[in-house]
Amino acid sequence: MSELSWELYLALLNTLTVATTLVIFISTADDFFLDAFYWVRELWLWPQRGRTPVTISAQSLREREEQWLAIMVPAWKEYDVIAKMVENTLATMEYTRFIIFAGAYRNDAETTTEVERMVRRYPGRVVRAAVTHDGPTCKADCLNTIIQTIIRHEAGHGIRFAGVIMHDCEDVIHPLELKYFNYFIVDQDLVQLPVLSLERKWYEWVAGTYMDDFSETHQKDLVARQALTGTVPGAGVALCYSRRAIEAVMKVRGDSPFNTSTLTEDYDFSFRLRELGMREAFVHFPICENAEPAQNAEGKTRTRWHLGRRKGTRPQLLATREYFPSTFRTAYRQRARWVLGIAFQGWLQMGWNGNLITRYMFFRDRKGVLTALFSILAYVLSLNYLALGALSAKGVLTIPDGTFVVGSIWMQDLLAVNAALLVNRLAQRMYFVGRLNGPLQGVLCLPRLVVNNFINFFSVCRAWKIFLIYCLTGKPIAWDKTQHTYLSNDALGRTRCKLGETLVKWEVLTQAQLDAALAIQRQTGRRLGQVLVEQGLVTPDTLADALAEQVDLPRVSLTNVVLGALADCLPRDLAVRHHVVPFSIGEDGSLNIAVSELPNGEVLEELARAAGRKVACFMACDHEMSAELAQMADPNRRTTVVFGPAAHSAMLAVESMTGAGPGVAAGTAPAPEASTIPPIPVPPDLPPGPDPRPNPSVAGGVA
Repeated sequence: MSELSWELYLALLNTLTVATTLVIFISTADDFFLDAFYWVRELWLWPQRGRTPVTISAQSLREREEQWLAIMVPAWKEYDVIAKMVENTLATMEYTRFIIFAGAYRNDAETTTEVERMVRRYPGRVVRAAVTHDGPTCKADCLNTIIQTIIRHEAGHGIRFAGVIMHDCEDVIHPLELKYFNYFIVDQDLVQLPVLSLERKWYEWVAGTYMDDFSETHQKDLVARQALTGTVPGAGVALCYSRRAIEAVMKVRGDSPFNTSTLTEDYDFSFRLRELGMREAFVHFPICENAEPAQNAEGKTRTRWHLGRRKGTRPQLLATREYFPSTFRTAYRQRARWVLGIAFQGWLQMGWNGNLITRYMFFRDRKGVLTALFSILAYVLSLNYLALGALSAKGVLTIPDGTFVVGSIWMQDLLAVNAALLVNRLAQRMYFVGRLNGPLQGVLCLPRLVVNNFINFFSVCRAWKIFLIYCLTGKPIAWDKTQHTYLSNDALGRTRCKLGETLVKWEVLTQAQLDAALAIQRQTGRRLGQVLVEQGLVTPDTLADALAEQVDLPRVSLTNVVLGALADCLPRDLAVRHHVVPFSIGEDGSLNIAVSELPNGEVLEELARAAGRKVACFMACDHEMSAELAQMADPNRRTTVVFGPAAHSAMLAVESMTGAGPGVAAGTAPAPEASTIPPIPVPPDLPPGPDPRPNPSVAGGVA
């Protein structure tokens, strides 16, 4: 190496060392301030908690009169989880007066069919909100459609929702959540509950980083933030808005209360509400499953604390839990969306308005666009110094004293301060992770910080790339959807039932009708489903729903998809022989095929080899399958047969497979300039609805 190159290298190394040390100092000092505020506040409130109960008994929540609540579930390509989420919520929720409004796009036939299956399965409890333009656009766009559907549903059914609750299709909702919202929404306009990760194995390092982040943020950071500013940034799920809040924002923004120009509409909405003077609360204290906390002889609540936990009761943290991404790629792409919405779009749209504390919180929200880069730079610099030290020890290099800036006294003092702040950071994380998830996860969160830093680095790099492209070209920043998973059937306690048992459980058949159908089946040898349809006891759609439930497959209606466009993805004789119909390409690149019964493993492997990609099965009605297979068997058929509104998206799928289409990346469709749904004014106050549930004879779907 030449002398000039060595000098340039040393200058760059020293400059980056100083910059990295200062950035880390500012960031860790910021974290220390929030940590200190939280613990000082806890100590200040400690004497009061000795006299005031810190839990709400479950019995108190159950005794409160129920108000009508609406759960909003926006969905794009969520066909593999949305049915499980709806069924689990309806089966476990300790609340009666609520309706689930699921939003689905017109060109997402798979999710639409699953939602319609839930509408048929739970009439009056599930309503489909039809987004009448193609997706994906953004979550806010789908939420605005759901809000309009809710208002129409109120007018048509004579009920009035006290609050609307935001959830995603992968959420496992606590059974008492709606009781909790019902308790608080009277006085608050935004109520946020903790959001936590479902339990993960010790070796699931990527997924474990979410467990670490949310355990600390939703036990400490949001508590301190609310106390400092009164603003609670929405987490996107387990979030309830009062009717007052929705109506106030609609007076300002019209029939689209959620901001469609941001990827983090929940974060944006919290600040809009604060500007309107609305009250926000992050409620995180535990539920006591005992009737009431014990009292002493003086009538005061008897509390004893041990390692931060209240003894003598059985508290649990009421929270929504979910499976976060478990692969590196899905994790950094999801976090890139958060960075884009909170840091970049928040900066552009909200600036640095507000008082000093508000601007400080903006700084905390946005500092990650730099600190994530410097965290990895710190690793690179450390490796440089280790390599130089090793070369110097072996005599390869002669490095005079004072060559490196790290040898100066002021730098060593600053590094010592950074080390102390880092120890505090590790201790805080280890405590809060271990408090919720056990000591093993508390210890594992320390090495997982390295994984977390690399995920954040890649997410910030991706966010910078997308943001700079937007600034230079004006290309819209699109919603990059994350693939979700839900609890397994074993975890949900679901067992596979026979077809007849399922239909009787659904109250579609009586036991006497089932016995008569089984007798006909034994006499004729035909399948039970065929007998039931011929006897007029079930509809073809209900039969397909039951078969999908039996084998745990999502549903598809072939009348809502493009047929013929993907026919050549499989040899036609193979598709006809195995009774399958290809109809779309999945988000993961797999070939989606319709079936009327689940093929065995060998057949699935044969189909995958023939298609050159994975195949995913969807249950369809037998008569729809037979009609399409008859056309596929016709050797003269060459033209594409199109049904429903999904033709354009299916042709794009074909173009993406052949490489002939335009270079449009998945998920880059911008939101429409104007919705085809006319504006709907906020109706005047309606009298409370009748106490019973909605008439089950009225179909829940509005679309």
